[in-house]
Amino acid sequence: MNAPLNDGPALARAAADALRRGEARAARDLFMQAARAGQADVAVMLGLAYSCRSLQDWAGMGASVDRVLALDPRNLRALVMKGDSLEQAGDTKAASAYYLAALRSAPPADRLSPDLVQELRRAQQASELFSRRYEDHLRAWLKERGFDESQANSRFGQALDIVVGRKRIYLQEPRYFYFPQLPQKQFYDRADFPWLDAVEAATDNIRAELQGVLQDAAAFTPYVTGDPNRPYSEQMGMTNNPAWTAFYLWQNGELNEANAARCPQTMAALAAAPLARIPGRTPSVLFSQLKAGAHIPPHNGLINTRLIVHLPLIVPGKCRLRVGNEVREWQEGRAWVFDDSIDHEAWNDSDQTRVILLFDIVRPELTDQENRWVSTLFEGIDAFTGQKPAWGI
Repeated sequence: MNAPLNDGPALARAAADALRRGEARAARDLFMQAARAGQADVAVMLGLAYSCRSLQDWAGMGASVDRVLALDPRNLRALVMKGDSLEQAGDTKAASAYYLAALRSAPPADRLSPDLVQELRRAQQASELFSRRYEDHLRAWLKERGFDESQANSRFGQALDIVVGRKRIYLQEPRYFYFPQLPQKQFYDRADFPWLDAVEAATDNIRAELQGVLQDAAAFTPYVTGDPNRPYSEQMGMTNNPAWTAFYLWQNGELNEANAARCPQTMAALAAAPLARIPGRTPSVLFSQLKAGAHIPPHNGLINTRLIVHLPLIVPGKCRLRVGNEVREWQEGRAWVFDDSIDHEAWNDSDQTRVILLFDIVRPELTDQENRWVSTLFEGIDAFTGQKPAWGI
């Protein structure tokens, strides 16, 4: 029995039945009648869009999903089909924008119907294809005009990686204190720290002292420990974790005389290093031990007025550090300097322990007066609380 021509709900039901039977043309006509009868809701306009897609009526599909998106701007099916209509019209960049909008709005796959998961998978593939074409075009364009891919690590090379989606923007986000207008560098140029030559030259002597410390099973303690004067914080599983441990020569701005006496050559190697000095907080100088299979999750350091130095001492391979977008593997005896206020994480994917010498230094961009004011500020904070600060990573 045919639906009455003025009964919107009945027409919508008849249209949906026709669409399920694969009768796309009849479904399109019935959905259009339902819309004219006042039933132009999301379900009807989506059904009309699917009918038009089956008939390869791309203009009709685009017009239908526009009506859906006006009613429900985050409708996943409509976003994907809008992308399809723009793809058919030759506007692949706009199509990709709609595909990405659908992917970003989508809940986990286990909360979606199988057919919608398939639609989103197709949108993902189309978006990735567009991204590859876009990147290939830009790189070819620049190469024809003289850009050398060997400059990929230059500032412009990094900007290119960001614009094509290979990298994201990471900025300083210290958890405790932020000093503005400092350069956003992940790893620093090794050549900017000539005093590191002496530190690297002492690698064998430092490692020999480390080997002596390693004979004492109780010498290393968890790098992140809980503070009894503060609420307990898991810190992403790092608190009191025996997989990441430390042996301190300096800790929170105080010399550990007993530990330092065990490592005189290490202390001598750092004599010329511009250690960061904030009473009660820095410097920290330590042997940092990361057990086999351990992962230090992404995190940001406490302040951005210092930099961190690593001198790798025992590196079994498959050990790496990510700072922002850049991932590096530790190599024994080769130091690097990085900003730990930028999101970073580390892995030891080997079957042996990795150990480095870690210490913090002043930022070269800060003046002596600025460093004094930072130190004075923290002294004022401590004077107000009347307590030794809770410190850590």
